[in-house]
Amino acid sequence: MTTEQCRWGILGTATIAQKNWRAIRNASNATLTAVGSRSQQRADEFIDVCQNAAPFAAGPIAIDSYDALLERDDIDAVYIPLPTGIRKEWVIKAARAGKHILGEKPSATSTADFVEMLQVCRENNVQYMDGVMFMHSARLPAMGDVLWNSDQVGDIRRIVSHHTFRAPDEFLQDNIRMSSKLEPQGCVGDLGWYSIRLILWAMKWRMPQRVIGRSLVTQSRADSPGKVPMEFSAELIFDETSTAHFYCSFLTANQQWGNIAGTNGSLHVQDFVLPYYNSSLFFDTSSAEYTIDACDFDMKKRVQRHEVDEFANSRSSAQETLMVSRLSQIANGGTREPLWERIAYRTQVVMDHCLASANSEGAMTEVTFDDSI
Repeated sequence: MTTEQCRWGILGTATIAQKNWRAIRNASNATLTAVGSRSQQRADEFIDVCQNAAPFAAGPIAIDSYDALLERDDIDAVYIPLPTGIRKEWVIKAARAGKHILGEKPSATSTADFVEMLQVCRENNVQYMDGVMFMHSARLPAMGDVLWNSDQVGDIRRIVSHHTFRAPDEFLQDNIRMSSKLEPQGCVGDLGWYSIRLILWAMKWRMPQRVIGRSLVTQSRADSPGKVPMEFSAELIFDETSTAHFYCSFLTANQQWGNIAGTNGSLHVQDFVLPYYNSSLFFDTSSAEYTIDACDFDMKKRVQRHEVDEFANSRSSAQETLMVSRLSQIANGGTREPLWERIAYRTQVVMDHCLASANSEGAMTEVTFDDSI
């Protein structure tokens, strides 16, 4: 029996699109029809590079116009890795063209813009999903099983996540993430989005009551209208007993870890965004025991490693392939899944409130949101 194929188009030739090219190639229910760019040469070069690395039997065509790609009736879904500052226009155009949408993160430059984008998607009965790959990893439900179906962690009290990388000089001078026009949230939109998502997931999508955000360092490239966050930290207060913290930065070496601590122990994952290269993924739980015996004060290490069979990347079981497969399944079935829109909306809301707090000199900010979305 032949698997129904979701026919994809890619709007833009950003580097991350090369990873999702392979994801589309590896997904059994997807194929790539076309790549659009504002330059025919860039579209051709992008296809040449990717087709050499992960070839389709029938290579996609290059189109020198985003509008022309969206007008095609042989495309069911589009991946949109365009800069956040201009993405709203193309998400709305794609939705009105009846295309299901995988959008890069952050979803929008503001919650208000994202609500408008979602409204158009719903009016046209198309799915919106953000490009957070770890949401589709087999490791995540395994972590959830430990958190919610065992007593290893207990009631969650504190969640901490750091996501950073040390940006090279050429990044600081030229990258779109250094432009307040193209990526106004800087490291918060690029890196903090993942930490916020992990925190909300661990809290079963419960929203914090209050947040405190601080832009520790800001900077920009020469042509940017304003500065963007380069280093940022935030506190999320859920109630009197449950809090969370995230730190993101373009100034610190690679980190992408999360720690979820509770009344009985803790769960730690070292590489929740981009898994370390391996054929299996893991996370650890710990319940250290502290004992005193006369003059002996001992902390006993009790760590259990949990492994999941899943390739880190570039395989049919990798999280980016599972993401593409999921949206392809939705597109092929014709039934939207509101959960994906809801969690993107909540991530956007929390991020915006953290940035609003930072813009108010770190003032504690009450979180308001529309629970019906």
